[in-house]
Amino acid sequence: MKAAVCREFGKPLVIEDVTLAPAIAGQVHVKVAACAICHSDIMFASGAWGGHLPAVYGHEAAGTVLSVGAGVDRVAVGDAVLVTLIRSCGTCPTCSDGHPTNCETPYDRVGASPLRGADGAVLEHGLATAAFAQEVVVDQSQVIGLPDGIAMDAASLLACGAITGIGAVTNAAKLPKGASVVVIGAGGVGLNTIQGAALAEASTVIALDVSQSKLDGAVEFGATHVVNALDKDAVDQVFAINGGRGVDYVFVTTGAIAAYNSALNYLAPRGELVMVGMTASGQEMGIEPVNVAGMSQVLRGTKMGDTVLRRDIPVLLEHYLAGRLKLDELITNRYSLDQINEAIADTNAGQARRNVIVFE
Repeated sequence: MKAAVCREFGKPLVIEDVTLAPAIAGQVHVKVAACAICHSDIMFASGAWGGHLPAVYGHEAAGTVLSVGAGVDRVAVGDAVLVTLIRSCGTCPTCSDGHPTNCETPYDRVGASPLRGADGAVLEHGLATAAFAQEVVVDQSQVIGLPDGIAMDAASLLACGAITGIGAVTNAAKLPKGASVVVIGAGGVGLNTIQGAALAEASTVIALDVSQSKLDGAVEFGATHVVNALDKDAVDQVFAINGGRGVDYVFVTTGAIAAYNSALNYLAPRGELVMVGMTASGQEMGIEPVNVAGMSQVLRGTKMGDTVLRRDIPVLLEHYLAGRLKLDELITNRYSLDQINEAIADTNAGQARRNVIVFE
């Protein structure tokens, strides 16, 4: 099969013929129909988070089950499925506590990889998924069935961007009705965070970004107000919108460290900062602990929206099918696998909501 292989950090991916081992016990073999470009894939391919090369990345996918290994009971051959990076053992302390996105059971993405290059060398199973390829083999915990008729490109966005943004609101923050919110970053994850806040019936949802075109689009997804983060009086604007005080919740959905360093300026006493966007390793946020403590504020991290697939995906699908959740509108452009470097470059340019690789 064909896959986009990263052989050197920061360099274009290479389309190669690779081999994929059959599904073994507990695994599912999926023919990929669509895989979105996520900034996490780009960060890994740039070397920002380390890792081993050569590797195949891609983790925001949907497709059709080709085969299953022994003991698989969640899906069957022919099922349309969502494919995610949420690989969970189900028994470690965090999984048992209902937080599979932080599964503590180690997984060897190199030694246990089902991928081999044309020369027989092992390819790292990037993000436990490796969906920049025509087919994947993943653990059954990483898939969940999809209803008939849903477009695969739209469905793929549920695998990461949608659950990360909406889950940050509903699962991590448990946003109460009537809360006031600032969302910093109006990209794919930010727009889903805005959608999540709107679905949770926040009273005020203020989108911040440095791109005016992104801010204009944020209103379509439920923002009640927009503020350009480059404005010198951005903090004053937020306070004015919210009746002269900071907001109850600030969600940082971008990996820009400048966004993190400004976030607490928008937060009210007893407010909560929710850290969603992933920065490069080694970047540090500057805070004054005395201020956080003195105002009884909360700093909360969240990975993949603290999602539990079998609990959360059916709810999001219900919202989508009822017209309350926008997925199709999140897709900026569609590319073939051969065009993946073009898709990545367009994503890096900063204006795309989500670019999607669509397979034949």
